[in-house]
Amino acid sequence: MHTTTPLSCTCGAVRLEVHQDPIIASECHCTSCRTAGRRLEALPSAPRFREEHGGTPFVLYRKDRVRFLVGQEQLRELRLTPDSPTRRVVAGCCNSPMFLEFQQGHWLSLYASLWPADSRPAMALRTMTMDVPAEVTLDDALPNLKRQSGTFFMKLLGAWLAMGLRVPKVTVGTEPLADDALSAG
Repeated sequence: MHTTTPLSCTCGAVRLEVHQDPIIASECHCTSCRTAGRRLEALPSAPRFREEHGGTPFVLYRKDRVRFLVGQEQLRELRLTPDSPTRRVVAGCCNSPMFLEFQQGHWLSLYASLWPADSRPAMALRTMTMDVPAEVTLDDALPNLKRQSGTFFMKLLGAWLAMGLRVPKVTVGTEPLADDALSAG
């Protein structure tokens, strides 16, 4: 059975669909995701998407299983530094976080907040918990991995092999997020 799940930004101007099952759903606690999360949530009208303890829930999909239907020109990227190997992408229409993309990656880390809470894929684990501030205590509801595990990387490798080692390109709007929109964070 082939499942297709429709998703959209908060206002609905950017719509996409994902096909079949995700590679994995995980919550990231790396310093970059924590920093970017604070900055993105500070954008005007941006929805809250991080967990109470600051982690960012993602649902990882092969790029060939993500299809943008409308509004792709609304997408804007944020890089924490000009030479950052990752970009976080939001819908410029409503500042909804859409995905994180690693340079040359074959997958997209879609923000789990795109799914309605009752149909959101269950998180399998937390990664990069070595970056969690000392004052934050994580519960044991999920495995709390200090880094990404071998199993995590094997899932990514398996997905890449299934794609024939291709790395599809994802195009976003030509304008990055405006610096003044990020100054609040």
